Amino acid sequence: MLNEIASKNPEHLDWKKSIVDLMKLVGMDSSLSNRKELATELGYTGDKNDSSTMNVWLHKAVLKKLSENGGKVPRNLLD
Repeated sequence: MLNEIASKNPEHLDWKKSIVDLMKLVGMDSSLSNRKELATELGYTGDKNDSSTMNVWLHKAVLKKLSENGGKVPRNLLD
């Protein structure tokens, strides 16, 4: 479904690798403050000022949540 949405989006959103693009794709505010808030909600315990590490963790966590809630996420994106 996300591939279909991405194909219709005028921006080239690399949602398979980028949490910012994934959030934009599903209509979420992808600002750093919002990503920090989402990371807290999902249980991130690392340094939120290390945005690169947090973003990688958050991307995997969001894809895992999508999968747990019935979304079809490619296995290679969950590892």
